[in-house]
Amino acid sequence: MLELDLLLNNFVEKRGATLEEGEKETLVSLLSYPDQVLLDLLLGNSISSDPAIAELVKSIQLTEFSVS
Repeated sequence: MLELDLLLNNFVEKRGATLEEGEKETLVSLLSYPDQVLLDLLLGNSISSDPAIAELVKSIQLTEFSVS
C-alpha cells in the first residue's frame, strides 16, 4: 500500500539511524502485521495491546512528515 510506504519510509529516513536495538526488533515485528492491520494502527483506527508496538506506532505517527 502506498500509504504504508509513505508513512514507514518517512519514519525510517528520519529516525531509523537512532533506533535502539529493542525498537528495531519491535519495528520488525510491526512490519510482519498484515497491511490492513498495520494501516489501521498507523491511522489510529485501532490500538495494539502490545505496549512496545503501541509506543512505536505513536512514534511513527508523531514523526514530522515531509514529501521529497
